[in-house]
Amino acid sequence: MSDAPPKDYDVLIIGAGINGAGLFRDLCAQGVRCLIVDKGDFGSGTSAAPSRLIHGGLKYLETGEFRLVAEATYERNLLLRNAAHLVRPLPTLIPIQSWTKGIGAAVRTFFGSTTAPRSRGALLIKIGLRLYDFYGSRARRMPRHRMLSRTQALAEMPALTPNIVAVGTYYDAAISAPERLVLELVQDGLAAEPTSTAMNWTSVDGQCEGLVDITGPDGNHHHVRPKIVVNAAGPWIDGVNAVLGLETTLIGGTKGSHIVLDHPELLRQLNGRMIYFEGDDGRILLVFPYLDKALVGSTDIPASDPDAVVCEADEISYFMDSLSTLLPGLTFDRRQIVYTYSGLRPLPKSIGLAPGLISRDHSAPIHAVAAGRPFPVMSLVGGKWTTFRAFAEQAANVVLAQLDQGRSVSTSELPIGGGRGMPEGDAARAAWIEEVTAASGALQDRVAVLLDRYGTTARAVAQHEGASSAILQGAAETSGAEIDWISRHESVHHLEDIVLRRTQLAITGHLSYVGLNGICSIAAKALGWDKARANMELERVRNILEKRHGVHLWSRDSVRPAAMPSGNGEK
Repeated sequence: MSDAPPKDYDVLIIGAGINGAGLFRDLCAQGVRCLIVDKGDFGSGTSAAPSRLIHGGLKYLETGEFRLVAEATYERNLLLRNAAHLVRPLPTLIPIQSWTKGIGAAVRTFFGSTTAPRSRGALLIKIGLRLYDFYGSRARRMPRHRMLSRTQALAEMPALTPNIVAVGTYYDAAISAPERLVLELVQDGLAAEPTSTAMNWTSVDGQCEGLVDITGPDGNHHHVRPKIVVNAAGPWIDGVNAVLGLETTLIGGTKGSHIVLDHPELLRQLNGRMIYFEGDDGRILLVFPYLDKALVGSTDIPASDPDAVVCEADEISYFMDSLSTLLPGLTFDRRQIVYTYSGLRPLPKSIGLAPGLISRDHSAPIHAVAAGRPFPVMSLVGGKWTTFRAFAEQAANVVLAQLDQGRSVSTSELPIGGGRGMPEGDAARAAWIEEVTAASGALQDRVAVLLDRYGTTARAVAQHEGASSAILQGAAETSGAEIDWISRHESVHHLEDIVLRRTQLAITGHLSYVGLNGICSIAAKALGWDKARANMELERVRNILEKRHGVHLWSRDSVRPAAMPSGNGEK
């Protein structure tokens, strides 16, 4: 243990996923001195495994969670403005296969039935979309819903099943890089309150008489003395509370798995739209364009170990069968899969409810000061990606009251990271690109790519890159200078931080073994890794990609494997 005296903080936040990062930014904006730690990278747990939607929760209308829908649609609209570099509108289609089915089941669900509806007819969906428009009227950024006839829908999407009677259309939103948004929230917090600290790859080892023991990414041990601890560890909450001396059973999670397809014809049919549809079992599924691939999700299966969840073979079969039923005009097989992922939703412990009926709302129970623990512990339970800001604000208000401090800044109007100063409209975008091109010496087309990728942070990346924008082999549209900038400025400790979270190279299937080696060489130079450390990092990433994501890297000079392995990626 370090002999250094303990460091004092107002708040220790354990877990740097979306909830923890959102709270960190909010409290730092109020001038609160915070320490946020995570046993992995920022945004590397459940927050790295969402459906990549920023949505209002249309399906939550079935369970009568109107407050949650109102909150989620409002927060979605705020994110479209405050994080416009990463969050964009997503036109959505709902295929409807009957006019009146599901009304009785929906009424029973609304009044507490534990059996989820298996079918939703046009009348029910029309009512739901009207309500969705109503709740989404605050800070509205997108058009209202429409209904398309069977003829209109099949003319627009010929591959769609002819068994439909109509299609509902509305708008939600998607996020291109959720892990980056988490990082940017942390960075914004540090900028707002320079006395705060953020540490990834840092474990919490225990506490004694108010001193919390942590081990940083360099292996050094430290004592910290917080006034309040916030447990934002998601599905790991109960385990973290145990380390702090608390016995809790707050979390009863479900596993959500996704696959990413390389399917050009599917993308052509989608034409920038999401299809929000029912599986044969009544489960709501989705497929939409994600960067230049198609993302399909998700399952909802009870699970308990967040460190062990992977997309299993039967889940992949379920997705493929569901897609084939929805789009009989297209062919689907495992060779199209470039990536799989899975995460454990940190839902509140529930007994007897079907997974789809467990509330997605959030709560923040507080465990009062106790003997041997002179600080209270607040646990952030549940929540949604879309509503993280509202959840953070609610939790921050409680923390501020505990600290006898008032709120000085609202985060509702605060842009996030590269969303700050984001140009609106084609003319403003062109002017911004031209100005940064002239100032940095980078190519105009390259600045446009960086703007889409980083928002206005692209200015710093372009200046670092300059005219030297050589693209790495096996790492599509990613330059060596870009990787160098990321390595030096974005809290990178491992190679996986770069390829899984700071970029979207792995998830989109654009990473080859040649590309990975090139990225590792640049990161090693920037971070001072020797050859042994670099080789260890390479092997670590290859293992993660194979075992968790079903990805087997190959050289672009070699032949791609005939098929993706099923299940957890084991041969």
